[in-house]
Amino acid sequence: MSAHIAPTTTSATSATTPVDSTNPIVLIKPLGFPWATIDPFLFCAYHDDAYPVANADMGPATSLAGRDIGQDFSRKDGWSMYHGERVPGFPPHPHRGFETVTIVRKGLIDHADSLGAVARFGQGDVQWLTAGSGIVHSEMFPLLDQTAPNPLELFQIWLNLPARNKMANPHFTMFWSHDIPRQLARDAEGRTTEVAVIAGRLQAAAEAVDPLAPPPDSWAAQAESDVAIWTLRMAPGARWTLPAAQGAGTRRNLYFFKGGSVSLGGTAVDAHSAIEIDAGLDVALVNTGTEVAEFLLLQGKPIAEPVAQYGPFVMNTQAEIAQTMADYRRTQFGGWSFDDAAPVHGRDPARFARHPGGREERPEAPAGVAAAK
Repeated sequence: MSAHIAPTTTSATSATTPVDSTNPIVLIKPLGFPWATIDPFLFCAYHDDAYPVANADMGPATSLAGRDIGQDFSRKDGWSMYHGERVPGFPPHPHRGFETVTIVRKGLIDHADSLGAVARFGQGDVQWLTAGSGIVHSEMFPLLDQTAPNPLELFQIWLNLPARNKMANPHFTMFWSHDIPRQLARDAEGRTTEVAVIAGRLQAAAEAVDPLAPPPDSWAAQAESDVAIWTLRMAPGARWTLPAAQGAGTRRNLYFFKGGSVSLGGTAVDAHSAIEIDAGLDVALVNTGTEVAEFLLLQGKPIAEPVAQYGPFVMNTQAEIAQTMADYRRTQFGGWSFDDAAPVHGRDPARFARHPGGREERPEAPAGVAAAK
């Protein structure tokens, strides 16, 4: 996804704002597209599309006139077709040298890849895909409701791989929403903060929440990496203390992307922002607005290696990029075995995954959220 967007691209219009050194906030920047990140992350693409009712082909039941079909990032009428022609999304494209972590909050993604894996996921599910030595995949956004709008909201986070793992075997992983650990904390007034723990242990108050295991070759699988990926949802007026990171040298970004206003360590933030905070400090978060406030947290110890990127390929040197392009021309990273150039998986909304080798799984009924002490 977002295969043709470089991690340095930004549409932010206001200047970066440095903050007093006595404050736990290191830096505040406006959100652009994609969101700028800190090593070991490459970038985060946030998609929030207000798709209309669906047609019989699982595309938008409206005219596509005025859109650059095949390259539509226009957000005309609040949504884009991206690289899709009939169904929005990203038809087959290659990756090498990093991982994608895709968190789908609304809507569905239909996945297919050169490993032979296929999946339909959404409603809080997470797909973690290690591209490693090379993979081709498609990510289409089927619109199923022909009587009501089809909103889609997701994050796709690009997490770098260290040089020693860039040529690891590709790996397909699904985290179903009901399996993702969550903590529901209540402040003194009973207002709630819910934290979904996708990666990285959460040690808050008297309770620890451990994540599901990341893919084996991920930087997140290394004990020293201190990688964390959490989403936070705070009720109006809620107070919660973000605990300090576990290790020295960790860097942490907090993305405030929904809500009216918040306070971080006593500093008021009234615009959606990317906020780098001192990872070694506990930080008091307060939702000072009248709406639910939401954050994405990305943290980790930097890999601290050179990054050479050419579109969907992320290596350490330009020579490795040249080799990657030659390898892709020669092997197509396993080729494309599907009849459709942009496969979607029918009108049945049920989520599922078929892993390489044929093992199939479907999500179970949702589990309850554990309450924090």
